[in-house]
Amino acid sequence: MTKPQWHVFVCTHRRPQGHPRSSCSERASDDLYTEFTQGLLLRNLQHRVALTATACLGPCQAGVNVLVYPGAVMYSWVEPGDVSKLLDEHLLQGKPYQDKLTPEELW
Repeated sequence: MTKPQWHVFVCTHRRPQGHPRSSCSERASDDLYTEFTQGLLLRNLQHRVALTATACLGPCQAGVNVLVYPGAVMYSWVEPGDVSKLLDEHLLQGKPYQDKLTPEELW
């Protein structure tokens, strides 16, 4: 694999049902990961982007959380319908997707 231009981490952390912090897996993070995979393929970005399912990124109350490097840009409350905008605006246009940026008080 060549060195990626971006690295996208999607929280897929699982906690036991009823855990007080919840988890991104309870908010369909696996579906979100699949949507990222398909979005990268559609845009022919699979060789420029490393996509990684990861454990907890921190603000569990705001999941599903996604972290993009370089720049350490965190997105929260991300749903499958947000993936196209996130990929197009952040990765292809170089502007963070404002609608889903994690608030400073959480990140």
